[in-house]
Amino acid sequence: MTSPAVDPAPEASPAVPEAYRAASDPRTPVTPAVPAARRITGAVWAALGIVYVVWGSTYLGIRIVVETMPPFLSAGVRFVTAGLLLVGIIAWRQGPAALKVSRRQLGSAVLIGLLLILGGNGLVVLAETSIPSGLAALLISVVPAWVVVLKAASGQRPTAGGLAGVALGLVGLAVLTLPGLSGEVRVGGVVLVVVATLLWSVGSFSSARLPMPANPFTASAYEMIAGGLGGLAVGLLRGERHGLDPSAISGRSWVALAYLIVFGSLIAFTAYAWLLQAAPLSLVATYAYVNPVVAVALGALVLNEALSWPIVLGGAIVVGGVCLIVSTERRG
Repeated sequence: MTSPAVDPAPEASPAVPEAYRAASDPRTPVTPAVPAARRITGAVWAALGIVYVVWGSTYLGIRIVVETMPPFLSAGVRFVTAGLLLVGIIAWRQGPAALKVSRRQLGSAVLIGLLLILGGNGLVVLAETSIPSGLAALLISVVPAWVVVLKAASGQRPTAGGLAGVALGLVGLAVLTLPGLSGEVRVGGVVLVVVATLLWSVGSFSSARLPMPANPFTASAYEMIAGGLGGLAVGLLRGERHGLDPSAISGRSWVALAYLIVFGSLIAFTAYAWLLQAAPLSLVATYAYVNPVVAVALGALVLNEALSWPIVLGGAIVVGGVCLIVSTERRG
């Protein structure tokens, strides 16, 4: 998934992993140690702009990729490539020792990568073969509501604002499914995204409760590689290689895939990881309701995706619910 799940308005806590807070993007942000004082500088706004625009644009990128590429194979190539590039960057900048993890940490990273990259992002890529990118982004933005539900199920009492946000999110989700129920889009694609949000939420919720690698970039690299390999395996099992003709893949699909690898999975992730250290978390968390707006706008402008009343109304309700959750919930 390319739009990250957010563990709403997280409190500062040292070295607690939060995998793929994205959308998109799928990316595996992990919360590093947080300094006591943070100033909102020009660099902060620049990094936040990257997260807003790039992660919001990954839905458009995915939609263009699957025009001529098989969904799971293309997603697998994206994340394996991005993960290996990140491994190389870590070894170059921090030394090979930064890649060392325990067996339990590696197992946790693999599990989270499969939940988020294969389950969350992979199903979104498959869904975008049949539904508009903007609708997919809006459906995914309900993830913070599922996270609140999971926290409540584990015994953590949600705030009144968090419960109200969950209620709004579910109402918005119901409205967003109307295009599928009315036949305007394939209902199967809508269902796939809803399942993806549940898997993404479970992965996001579990990542803070498992023994993850201490280095956030190392955790991200292993998660992307594991999820990407899972995507390649599923693509082969689905027979996506049969009839695949590289010469039939359009140039814009290749460009979109390269964009997702470099900008969606590396540059935007790095900007997000830096923001977790340099900016107020309440400000960083705003990407959760800005990304869907960017995705809908780009889908309409570039691909002429229709903005029906269920998409506009349901999207506004979901974004409002996410905004309420992000502003009131605290990590337990």
